[in-house]
Amino acid sequence: MSKRKTSFAILAAVLVLASVLLWAWRDRIGLFANTEPPSQPEAVSTGEPKEHYDVIVAGTDPEGVAAALSAARSGLSVLLTDGKDRDRLGGLITLGWLNSFDLNFAPTEDGKPSADRELLNKGVFQEWYDQLEGTSIDVVHAASALNRMVSAEPDIDLLMRTRSMKPFMDGTEIAGLEIVDESGVTRTIGANAVIDATQDGDIAALAGVPYTTGREDLGNPEARMAVTLVFKLSGVTDEIWQSFGKREDTGIDKMSAWGFPDAKLYESSNPDKVALRGLNIGRQNDDTLLINAMHLFGIDPLDRQSLEEGMEIGKKEAPRIVDYLKRNFKELSQLEYAGTAPELYVRESRHIRGEYRLTIADVMENRDFWDAIAYGSYDVDIQRLNRQDTGAIMLSPQQYGVPFRSLVPLEVDRLLVVGRSASFDSLPHGSARVVPLGMATGQAAGAAAKLAIERDMSFRELSRSKEAVAELRSRLAEAGVDLKYRSFPKPSYMNHKAYKGLLAAVSMNMTIGGYDNDRWDLDGKASPASFRNMMLRLFLMYPDQFGENPAKAVQTGSGSRVVSLEQASGALCFMAGAEYDKGRATGELLRRGWLKEETVQAVTDQEALTNGEAFMLLRDVLEFHAGVVYE
Repeated sequence: MSKRKTSFAILAAVLVLASVLLWAWRDRIGLFANTEPPSQPEAVSTGEPKEHYDVIVAGTDPEGVAAALSAARSGLSVLLTDGKDRDRLGGLITLGWLNSFDLNFAPTEDGKPSADRELLNKGVFQEWYDQLEGTSIDVVHAASALNRMVSAEPDIDLLMRTRSMKPFMDGTEIAGLEIVDESGVTRTIGANAVIDATQDGDIAALAGVPYTTGREDLGNPEARMAVTLVFKLSGVTDEIWQSFGKREDTGIDKMSAWGFPDAKLYESSNPDKVALRGLNIGRQNDDTLLINAMHLFGIDPLDRQSLEEGMEIGKKEAPRIVDYLKRNFKELSQLEYAGTAPELYVRESRHIRGEYRLTIADVMENRDFWDAIAYGSYDVDIQRLNRQDTGAIMLSPQQYGVPFRSLVPLEVDRLLVVGRSASFDSLPHGSARVVPLGMATGQAAGAAAKLAIERDMSFRELSRSKEAVAELRSRLAEAGVDLKYRSFPKPSYMNHKAYKGLLAAVSMNMTIGGYDNDRWDLDGKASPASFRNMMLRLFLMYPDQFGENPAKAVQTGSGSRVVSLEQASGALCFMAGAEYDKGRATGELLRRGWLKEETVQAVTDQEALTNGEAFMLLRDVLEFHAGVVYE
């Protein structure tokens, strides 16, 4: 090479380095305030992988990146890989285009919202978030930031564009992964530990970890939250963006907009498969918008053909949706359709069974745990299941802990599962599934791998040692994770006399609290329709103990809007297959010991039960007949 070419090469390298440094310091030195970051979304494999690593992290979503960073910063050798032929880091965020974060805010001492609330957990998520734009982020910039973070760690080897991966086993221990790379070569790579950060818990399932799918724990295994295909609009200007905030039904900040609720009136070309809700909008740095609003029903995330069908349906519907939005909302009329995300946004698939399974009661009571390695506070957001369903906000917690035990799967060793497929019941999963909390579990898993290797302990042994978990929490704190449990007022619903019944009812998906935890209507009158729904929940969840037809359970007079104590008792006897004399069902429940005397005494009007009183009846019969206690 000539001296002149060498000089140009050196100068070019210096300019690239200078631009990266200036971008990284833009906020501190006041430059490039409105300039896009360097566009480097693609992630490149670091080279030939080794035959063995301390840790293999399976899955390149943000949760996997957090796990890999945590393990490498602890001094472990790490392979970060994926089996979905991806060319960039960030998965759901950068390829599914879920560009608006569902954030976990720390509670305030008075329990009221505050504009300056800090984020829970912090750690690697905060490190990444601080490099980005705000409540919504540019997906190219997000991928570039993840690349920088991973590239800065010499102990992380990156293997991208892999076609598939599966575990190989040594008895009940996972010994590593068998990976088919982009050229079709099969590589068998050993590891002391594997962290499953795939969206669907794929490695855990293949290794033999038990799990439930969808709403199986609620008696509805085929039911799962709708899948979304995010679509893009181009041509946004500051004037158009500000016009969104001038609507009475829509709010905006610098990067996010939420509202346009009448979008739900869109008439789908296939109502059983696709629908529209109000718009969640995230602004990008290239004058485009990403819109998270399309609901796709009946898509099985564990079936490749079903996913392909969902993508095809969504791609065909997206231009129709955009045409509708342009015609019906003047603020959107000048924008143009600009395509759909490369991947579907899947909310729910597998829920593994771990050493501890997070319950909705844990979330409802804002419980802390001795082995909490992360905290959540996001609303329990249950999206629509089908076209008839409306979705629900089950409740809004203040702060609840996620135990380390929830990352430790049953039956398989040397494996941790992080992110949305960790050991959460389906209802608390509505809150715990969010990416910031998933990244906190990933960071904890990476640190736990180091501790387990150091001490020659299995993850299961670690999860049962209070001393070892205390050391894990200490190391996480040293790494910038905030594990402080805050002080805040006890929620008012916990003071209600029917609270124990409410706990059971929420656990069985019989009632919701909404954003303000005020929709339980415990003192309102129970209706025949709502009580039949309660009987249906019993039938679906516990068919062996409550196996009769729930549609026939509640017998009331024509036009009745209330349920009496005797009618409710008769319905419970009927569902449980217990014979009783007409007008003496309550006495039969008392005689059998299925109903407590104090529960009956607490009923204020035996001719018209309240919802809270009905919940208390159900709770008693569940405990004393079915042996099920929600607490």
